[in-house]
Amino acid sequence: MRILITGGSGFIGTNIVNRYLQRRDEVLNLDIVKPRNPKHDKFWEKVDIVNAPVLRKKLNNFKPELVFHMAARTDLEGDSIDDYRANTDGVKNLIDALFDIPETKRVIFASSRLVCRIGYEPKGDFDYCPSTVYGQSKVIGEKIVHSYDELPFDWLIVRPTSIWGPWFDVPYKDFFSHVLGSKYFHPGNEKIYKSFGYIGNTIHELEKLMYAKKETVNKSLFYLADYPPIEVYKMAQAIRSEVGLSKQKRVPLWVLIFLAHVGDGLKKLGWKSPPLTSFRLSNLLTQMVFQLDPLEKIVGVLPYDMERGVSETIAWMKEQNKN
Repeated sequence: MRILITGGSGFIGTNIVNRYLQRRDEVLNLDIVKPRNPKHDKFWEKVDIVNAPVLRKKLNNFKPELVFHMAARTDLEGDSIDDYRANTDGVKNLIDALFDIPETKRVIFASSRLVCRIGYEPKGDFDYCPSTVYGQSKVIGEKIVHSYDELPFDWLIVRPTSIWGPWFDVPYKDFFSHVLGSKYFHPGNEKIYKSFGYIGNTIHELEKLMYAKKETVNKSLFYLADYPPIEVYKMAQAIRSEVGLSKQKRVPLWVLIFLAHVGDGLKKLGWKSPPLTSFRLSNLLTQMVFQLDPLEKIVGVLPYDMERGVSETIAWMKEQNKN
């Protein structure tokens, strides 16, 4: 099949491209940056989805049957919604262009868990409470999809949670680096549960959703994560065990609170990114568990457990360090 991945040079996009190349489908990646994996260069075309005429031309030439819309600006450094036009205008441009392509059967639109602040459990699909401009832009993107009375293709929205694994980057790669470098200290005996997702499982979930029966996914919303949620200390311990390091250290919570306040002071003095701040500590301590029953009902058993995911991620990191 002809598979279009917008943002196929990003972390999740790179793994989607890899999956469908393995399946021997015809793949096109539209992105403003070169692929992370050099082997994907010949399947990439430099396109800014904000540029509607160019996007429309590329889509008319390729005539995609399935579309993974992953392209987005994902950092938190923007000052206004206009800084995130890829997340708003880009969505509209893609939909408008696809109206001219009857070959397109289904589109998966990638949103973000940050349409709600960390720690907030939404009461429904339209219960939004973003705490960042990036999150606001993703809310607008979702609303744009819903604003069309009828689309000529099946569609669904996914909200990836904290996804990790080969080809990842900051901030989730930082967790592995800090654990491996003995720079991570777990807060006392706190049991912190997170709906993290290993990328191998995420790709499996996306594929299942893309090929599921229309009545089970059309116009629906799904969070993407592993089930059950991961306990952070156990994940840190699995990372250290994989490379033969000693047991993950725990530090009294009051010590981390003190160091976080020190980090707050350093940030006020001009240090852009101290190792620990009250914001980062709060994010770590906050339970982050999402309702995944609708996803599990369609996807079923996931192919990777945490230990296997950690093993493959460490192997990839070692290979990257060689290069």
